[in-house]
Amino acid sequence: MSATLVRTPSTAPPAEPPPRIVPARRAGQWTAAALVLALLALGLVSVVRNKAFQWDVVAQYFTSASVLRGLGLTLWLTALVMALGFVLGTLLAVLRLSANPVLRAVSWGYVWFFRSTPILVQLLFWFNIGALYPQILGVSTVNLLGPVSVAVIGLTLHEAAYAAEVVRGGILSVDRGQLEAAQSLGLGRWRRLSRIVLPQAMRAIVPPAGNMLIGTLKGTSIVSVIAVQDLLYSTQLVYHRTYEVIPLLLVATLWYVAVTSVLSLGQHYVERHYARGTAGAR
Repeated sequence: MSATLVRTPSTAPPAEPPPRIVPARRAGQWTAAALVLALLALGLVSVVRNKAFQWDVVAQYFTSASVLRGLGLTLWLTALVMALGFVLGTLLAVLRLSANPVLRAVSWGYVWFFRSTPILVQLLFWFNIGALYPQILGVSTVNLLGPVSVAVIGLTLHEAAYAAEVVRGGILSVDRGQLEAAQSLGLGRWRRLSRIVLPQAMRAIVPPAGNMLIGTLKGTSIVSVIAVQDLLYSTQLVYHRTYEVIPLLLVATLWYVAVTSVLSLGQHYVERHYARGTAGAR
């Protein structure tokens, strides 16, 4: 009688569970974060409860007619100076990149001079232009320029020097092969600049231009020294009358913070628009 062999299926060993990943303990970081938050909370409570800030006075003047007029002039001055400054700055950047050595030297000299002198000194020179040149081409200059005109001219010439470097840096960031391809297609210099170079250069121009815009907004406060009734000067007129210095300075500060925050948000979306298709887009 033959024996029958019966094979039993072999049982595989049980699979080991995957190793459990334990996050690193960062007790020091959490302690530091908690300490910073506690200090911020103490500072906020101190500011809110300190009666010397006179928050009721801040609320009273925050939307007053004089302050809003000063805010409107500040915004108008910022927009006009930035627009004119970048128009002149773009022209200076093109001259700086020109093959003509005279044009390059003139552009370089302009940028060097206006970046080397303080904006306050420039404004005071323009404000006293009548003392330097009583007449220009037979026209009296003593009362020719008012405070607002002086502010526009002085700030525009100052900003144009910085805008020229921003635009020049953006143009130089464009790959040389793009220009060569445009030249091979027979495009003229102006069409190469407007259709090929500047659209690609905007990725490098927008971030510093946004910083310049915010800086110009805050920098317009310097025109208060020549009696231009901007936001800061309007609040100064009030506290010279009421002697409520701290709350009126807070009014100006809060408006600057609010407008700067809106401009920063707009800068973010503009940067994201021009960064489409790149690794920096988010």
